[in-house]
Amino acid sequence: MPSRDDVVAAVRGAFGVNEYPGDAHVVGSSEGCEPEQEAGSFRGRHDWQIIPAEFLDEHYVALSFFSEAGFRFFLPAYLVADLHEQLRTADALFHLTAGFSDIEIPMRVGERRFLRTSGKSTLINPGRYGAMTQLDYTKMRLSVFTREEAATIVEYLRWKREKADSATAQAAIDAALDGYWLERATTAPSAQRLRQHLQEEAEFARAIQRKNEL
Repeated sequence: MPSRDDVVAAVRGAFGVNEYPGDAHVVGSSEGCEPEQEAGSFRGRHDWQIIPAEFLDEHYVALSFFSEAGFRFFLPAYLVADLHEQLRTADALFHLTAGFSDIEIPMRVGERRFLRTSGKSTLINPGRYGAMTQLDYTKMRLSVFTREEAATIVEYLRWKREKADSATAQAAIDAALDGYWLERATTAPSAQRLRQHLQEEAEFARAIQRKNEL
């Protein structure tokens, strides 16, 4: 099992070259004031490696309100702070493992007994999202990570599993690893493929511009 310093180095190596997505692409929701208050506080922070752990803790809810680009860029700041045990409220682990297993909660309302399910098979607001389940949404949101980044997240999850103090926490990590992360770490597009795609798109855009200028 890699040491904490090894995992920190892996996070910095895999995510350190990522570019800031731009102020317009940090916040993922415009509903209510909370997304802007929390995720919007990260605008202009072009280097995630120097964000103080206290700031991350103060804005722990931002992990729920980042855009996909914002989540990819700022998540490693939370991972490093967590590995150094500097966080008190922010829970990066939850955002990497929630949605891969189901929890059934019996509830009694008056004389009736209900079995409420929370987790991967839960439908997310069907009036807006139809048949999308929590698992569908979770996989979509986490698909932003490259193969190298996913492999680093696997190292982080394994380190956290070793430190977990309950069987429930270990089971949640196992479900996430088996249900998504182990495969993602071998099949996701590589960082090189991502860079190549961006380069090809830029070349295509320049060719179109030159043609229109003729």
